[in-house]
Amino acid sequence: MILYYDIPHKLTETVPLSDNERIYYAVPYDIDREGNWVKGAYLLVTTTKIHIYDGEKITDTIEIKRCQKAKAEAKVGGGILVVTIDGLEHVLVHYSAKHLSRYAYIARGINILISGRFEEVESSEYEKTCPKCARAIPGTKNCPKCSKEGGFLKDFTNMAKPYKKDFFGIFILMVLAAVTTLLNPEIQKHLINDVLKGNGGMKQALIFIMLMFSLSVGIVIVNILKSNASTRLGAKISADLRYKLFKKYQELPLAFINDRRPGELLNRITQDTTYIREFMEDVFCNLFAVLFIFIWDVLFMMILNIKLALLTFIFVPIVVVMILAFRRTVSRIFHLQWRKNDDVSSDLQDVISGMRVVKTYGREEAESERFKVLSAEFSETQRRNETFWAIFNPIISFLMGMGAVIVVYFGGLDVFGDKMSAGELYQFITYTLLLFQYINWMSWLPRELSLLTSSLERINDILSQEINTPDEDTLVDLEIKGEIRFDHATFGYKSYQPVLEDINAVIKPGEMIGIVGASGTGKSTLINLLMGLYEIDDGHLLIDNIDLRNISRKSYHSQLGVVLQETFLFNGTIIDNIRFSKPDATYDEIVYAAKMANAHDFICQTPDGYNTYVGEKGYSLSGGERQRIAIARAILTNPRLLILDEATASLDTESEFMIQKALERLTDGKTTFAIAHRLSTLKKANRIMVIDGHNIAEIGTHEELLSRQGIYYNLHQAQIG
Repeated sequence: MILYYDIPHKLTETVPLSDNERIYYAVPYDIDREGNWVKGAYLLVTTTKIHIYDGEKITDTIEIKRCQKAKAEAKVGGGILVVTIDGLEHVLVHYSAKHLSRYAYIARGINILISGRFEEVESSEYEKTCPKCARAIPGTKNCPKCSKEGGFLKDFTNMAKPYKKDFFGIFILMVLAAVTTLLNPEIQKHLINDVLKGNGGMKQALIFIMLMFSLSVGIVIVNILKSNASTRLGAKISADLRYKLFKKYQELPLAFINDRRPGELLNRITQDTTYIREFMEDVFCNLFAVLFIFIWDVLFMMILNIKLALLTFIFVPIVVVMILAFRRTVSRIFHLQWRKNDDVSSDLQDVISGMRVVKTYGREEAESERFKVLSAEFSETQRRNETFWAIFNPIISFLMGMGAVIVVYFGGLDVFGDKMSAGELYQFITYTLLLFQYINWMSWLPRELSLLTSSLERINDILSQEINTPDEDTLVDLEIKGEIRFDHATFGYKSYQPVLEDINAVIKPGEMIGIVGASGTGKSTLINLLMGLYEIDDGHLLIDNIDLRNISRKSYHSQLGVVLQETFLFNGTIIDNIRFSKPDATYDEIVYAAKMANAHDFICQTPDGYNTYVGEKGYSLSGGERQRIAIARAILTNPRLLILDEATASLDTESEFMIQKALERLTDGKTTFAIAHRLSTLKKANRIMVIDGHNIAEIGTHEELLSRQGIYYNLHQAQIG
């Protein structure tokens, strides 16, 4: 079990524990029976009892042996923990929404204690308290708050690590670019003082002109090399991040993918990686050169004329303060722009994917108006952002221009007073213009950094997701015989809302199990667990007496065949779609699978046979044709475990007959789970499982279930009546 919080010392002194009694759970609750907020109140579960502590004293104690069941019910804004004693339900505690998932675990833990099959989990799986911020976190995970410490610099450093040599090469080029840029004003000074005003000869003038020309050519060459290197590096980083994100999407659990909008996930691969590439090409390639020039520029100005330098610097702090003052505003407005962009992309993808439905119901105009509103919101956010910069940057440029005017005025006075040579003034003005040029460049840096920071945060949000992947060396490559056992299995898409609870069943090898029940009772959830798309929260799902979590996914899925009601075909050829389940299948194997699926004849009648393109999601084919291709795809792997989810629903009589014949060949000798609303399609099932009330309400043969006159009997009567 999981110990959620360190137990307060006062609480340990208050709870009367017997010699053999220990505390398994100590979890706070924050709402009393009257609906008021409370502090310091705890629910404690021990080896044999449940204690309610109100912050001062134990108000109630219940012996676990008296309880028949515990459940955590989600309510509006919170929930309640309920136990059943002597057939009556008793509310133990009320709690706010932040405790929903915790009390779901508590309820399951109490049920395990009630059943007498309690086993302690290793202490590494206990929930612990983060030593830095005192948040409660699972023992096997990092604190979600403290793991983000370091912010942008940490994210950028992690991204740059694999490309250290490339970054170092660009850094050297940036230093060379800075040195050549800073040398030019020095040569120009000598040209003015020694040649133009010092009456030097043409030979001396040509030497200075050649030096200036050589430095200019050198600057151009170095900048070309620097830009090319940055462009190549940006493209490489962008491509690598796209691959990592796509690979991560494949590894992430469906629960995570389902909680995110498609447009949002798509933008992270396309737009976010593009912004990183553009930052490398347009900003990073000049970043250290600008900083290097800026620092040495300031030093040279102070060496040349400390008075003029100080006068010039009057406006620098004002500019820096303005940039820092608006840093948070810049970050906020770009985060908002990203969210609006995600809304537009998600809506666009939804409408394009569902265009058949849109046109069927004549909703083109309504969808266009809805998209117009979203697009207008995005456009307005962009307009506000660009307006901000259109005002902010001219102000910065004006302040820097005033600094240049001051230099010309006071520097001219020094030249007239012979305190400064004309060449030195020209050199100082050049350094001043360089200084303000790069300050102006740096005024855009918060904008570019905000774009980069937002992109890195969104990318790292995906890449940093923890996946509980077991060590491959510990996983079993199982040759499935077909025995399936649910052992007190509990699962919910949200941990505090179980869809299936305490499921127990044993399926023998080669059995066909029909699954029936009302909509929303958990039939599809059951097969999702069998397909390995989700892991159960509690209990075990055993395949040939081995927990599914300990079986190699590659081994398991290679022996699994699935035919769903909503058949998905990829945008490619028929042969590619059949071969998807077994990429190395030969042409003869594919044809054999198609014949077994009663698909060969209609495939041969298509324009290009097996090389016919099926279009987006296979919509160029009929529903029955798509279904038969899906069956051929399942047959190709010769699966040991077969899952059918309404495989013949919504089909015409002829298509259903053809598919039923194909399914009979497919299911022969294989452990099969078949969901069906029409009970007549389960004639071949060995047993029928009725799902109701988050559990297996009935299981048995068709005749046995009819004789019980329970749920199945009522469903049967409703269909034949």
